[in-house]
Amino acid sequence: MSKRPLDTDPVATLSAPAVEPANPSAPRLMTLNMGPQHPSTHGVLRIMLELEGETIRKALPDIGFLHTGIEKQCEVNTWQQAVTLTDRVDYLSNLSNNLVYALAVEKLLQLEIPARAQWTRVLLAELTRINSHLVWLGTHALDIGAMTMFFYCFREREDILRLFEMVSGQRMMTSYIRPGGLALEPPRGWDKAVGKFIKAFPSKVDQYEALLDANPIWKRRTQGVGFISLEDMLDLGVTGPMIRGAGLKWDIRKSEPYSSYEKFTFEIPTRKENDVYARYQVRLAEMRESAKIVVQALEGMPGGAWQADAPHVVLPDREKMKTQMEALIYHFKIVTEGYRVPAGEVYQAIESPRGEIAYYIVSDGTSKPYRVHMRTPSFGNLQALPVLLKDTLIADSIAALGSMDFVLGDTDR
Repeated sequence: MSKRPLDTDPVATLSAPAVEPANPSAPRLMTLNMGPQHPSTHGVLRIMLELEGETIRKALPDIGFLHTGIEKQCEVNTWQQAVTLTDRVDYLSNLSNNLVYALAVEKLLQLEIPARAQWTRVLLAELTRINSHLVWLGTHALDIGAMTMFFYCFREREDILRLFEMVSGQRMMTSYIRPGGLALEPPRGWDKAVGKFIKAFPSKVDQYEALLDANPIWKRRTQGVGFISLEDMLDLGVTGPMIRGAGLKWDIRKSEPYSSYEKFTFEIPTRKENDVYARYQVRLAEMRESAKIVVQALEGMPGGAWQADAPHVVLPDREKMKTQMEALIYHFKIVTEGYRVPAGEVYQAIESPRGEIAYYIVSDGTSKPYRVHMRTPSFGNLQALPVLLKDTLIADSIAALGSMDFVLGDTDR
């Protein structure tokens, strides 16, 4: 029986050139996986880090662990049913997604929305902005070690969720803003409840600021950390508080007003430092500006209808549906068959808490969307992660990462 040849030929080994020893002065790199289940990524995000000692030399985000398929699901649902899917793109700004979808569909339908519905949408969008920033501030401070701030922020957030529940019946996935107006007329006393909350809220923001700015650890962990140039952010498609923290005064509510925002007075907060602390200051200032907009909406709320006069699109009032045959027929047809939207395509953008969110919608004239594409701020902002973390200490990576305020469901649809 022949013997199996050796894996290594001794003659070849002897005749092979000697291998050059490794350069002792070359940097020693180590690959480290952060996530996909890491508490400070607030979702299933994997970041592959290449470290030289404690310094990050390379960072590659790996998304796809939370792919929802929402864009594809929109194609098999009616225009009305797709509203409930928009809620679930970004659970912290569901009403913003409701709004941008409704505005896009209304453009295709060429619907004129009553002033009362438009102003109520603005009010709800700003409450959503405050709600989202509260969650960001509480969890961001918790990641850095300021535990008390988490409880303070969620105290006010709970009040906002109660307001959402009062107006829609749901705390989070409200589906309240719909093509044609609103799902329901705001109940009696809701405006007073909003007024009571918003009157006390600015003093709460002062409290947050006093607690954190008096903490030297907070300032040391955030000032001068997480720099990325404005040019890089613009090249990578970053929007929202990130670019405003770099000094760019850009906000779609001002540049391309929608839903009557041109009738409201507010400022666009900016900072020049372009670090984690600057983004924190921008978001605090934005909450104060949102509170001003809510007050204006309450004081100047127009009267009249809260839905468009479009019985082929808007579900009829439930009392009419129970007593009038025509209303019952419209209700049955919209619920079972949906309504048809004229063929065409539209792009609609708004300013969400995280930045620019836009829906590109294509209709083929049927009762279901042909295509719904979502340009979400979290995906655009996350593209800047390799630049943001390069040459950053791993101890500072969590602060830099948190300052982006991304939501993973918003990233991969």
